[in-house]
Amino acid sequence: MKIAVSGSTGLIGTALTKALAQRGDDVVPLVRRAVRPGERALAWDPDGGTIDRAGLERVDAVIHLAGENVFGRWSAAKKQRIRDSRVKGTQLISETLATLQRRPATLLASSAIGYYGDRGAESLTEESDPGDDFLAKVSRDWEAATQVAARAGIRVVNMRTGVVLTPTGGALGTMLPPFRIGLGGWVGSGNQYVSWITRDDIINAMLHLLDRRDLSGPVNLTAPTPVTNRELAKSLGKVLNRPVLLPVPGFALGLAFGSEGAAMLQSGQRVLPARLIASGFHFGCTEVESALRHLLASPQERR
Repeated sequence: MKIAVSGSTGLIGTALTKALAQRGDDVVPLVRRAVRPGERALAWDPDGGTIDRAGLERVDAVIHLAGENVFGRWSAAKKQRIRDSRVKGTQLISETLATLQRRPATLLASSAIGYYGDRGAESLTEESDPGDDFLAKVSRDWEAATQVAARAGIRVVNMRTGVVLTPTGGALGTMLPPFRIGLGGWVGSGNQYVSWITRDDIINAMLHLLDRRDLSGPVNLTAPTPVTNRELAKSLGKVLNRPVLLPVPGFALGLAFGSEGAAMLQSGQRVLPARLIASGFHFGCTEVESALRHLLASPQERR
C-alpha cells in the first residue's frame, strides 16, 4: 500500500516507517516544512491549516501520529499546544480526506489512554466512559475530530496508546539514567497503574490494525498486564541490579512540571486491550519484567 504517515520522525513513527518499508509498503511522510525537489514527502502545516491535497489523493491509507509531547512544565501555552497539535492537526487531516475525490480506505489516528482519566484500579476497556480531566477532554476531542472522515466512509481506528517502553526515549529512556546509578524510585504513592506496551508490540499492533479491515473505532494499544508504578520501578531495579528504595516526592514533581503536570504523572489507568486480543493479535511481551530484560539486553543476549 501507499501510506502517508505524520509524526514519522518521532519515537513511534521512526520504527513504524521502517517496519512498513520492510514489508514492502510505500511510505510517504507528512512533513511540516517545504518539500525538497525530488523528495518523497507531502507538506502540511496544521497551524496554518494547509496540506498537500493532491498528494493525499494517491494514498491508500493515512497513519496520523503527530502531537506535542505531554512532558514538560504545563504552562497555559504548553497546554494549548498539547490540545491544538492533536485536535487541529486531526481536524485538518480528517476534513481533507473526507473531501477528496479518491479517498484512502483507512485512517489510523493516534489517541491515548488518557481518554479514561485517573481511574485507580478500575479495569478499563474500550467500552469504558471517558474521564473529565484535561488529558481526558483533549483525547475525547481528538477522537471526535476523526468523525468527519468516518462519516465520509473512511475506516477510522482511534489508537488509544499506553506508555511505550523503549530504552531510546519516552518514559523508560527518562527513567534509565537515575535507575542505573541507584537513584531510581516510583512516582508519588506508586499505586497508580501504568498501562505499558513495548515499542515492537505497538508497531506490530499498528500493522495488524492496518490490515484488519473489519476493525474500526477505539482500540487500546497496551499490554494485557498493566502494573503499578511501584511494580514497574521495582522490576526495572531488579533487571538493572540496582536498589529501588525511595519515591520521587510529589513536591519535586510540582516544581518540575507544575501542579497539573505533576497530577498527570501521578495519575493512572488500568487499561486492557480487549478489542486487540479479540481480533487475534499476539503480543511479544506480556510481563513487564521479561519485557524490560528483553529491551535492555545486549544484541548478543537477544540472540
